[in-house]
Amino acid sequence: MKYLIVGLGNIGSEYAGTRHNIGFRVLDALAKASNLVFEDKRYGAVASLSLKGQQLVLLKPSTYMNLSGNAVRYWMNKENVPLERILVVVDDLALPFGALRMKPSGSDAGHNGLKNIASVLGTQAYARLRFGIGNDFPRGGQIGFVLGQFTEEDLKTMDERVGLACEMIKSFCLAGIQITMNQFNKK
Repeated sequence: MKYLIVGLGNIGSEYAGTRHNIGFRVLDALAKASNLVFEDKRYGAVASLSLKGQQLVLLKPSTYMNLSGNAVRYWMNKENVPLERILVVVDDLALPFGALRMKPSGSDAGHNGLKNIASVLGTQAYARLRFGIGNDFPRGGQIGFVLGQFTEEDLKTMDERVGLACEMIKSFCLAGIQITMNQFNKK
């Protein structure tokens, strides 16, 4: 079976390592662990990972966050991946740093990447892995916060949290979303 794993973020060196690019960071770690290199293709950087008979298409959209849906739709159609085998890795302000929550669907919660994906696909019924980035910013400071760099404190546990996110992605593809949520959502 084939899965489309989408890590949300923005292209360009000015966005590298920002909170909003946690989806890119997680997919980079997943690819690196298997010695994979992303190739620049239409609408994004793509790598293909074989995992115990499952085929994972890893996608980092090059459309910028607010147009992520175009890349998701294109690769979903190109690779013939059904909606129930799509997983979007996304930053989440509502969760403390490093908290990980997988959900089978849900609202965009004000996230422009998720909003665009739902708009383009015509549904919010796609799985997402929410990676908490915290919300320690003053009123009106949300944009600067999500486009800012992680703190030294965050970076101390970053590798462990990103590693756990990678394990959740593998579990989603091998065991399914219910088992993955039951096993990982409280860690």
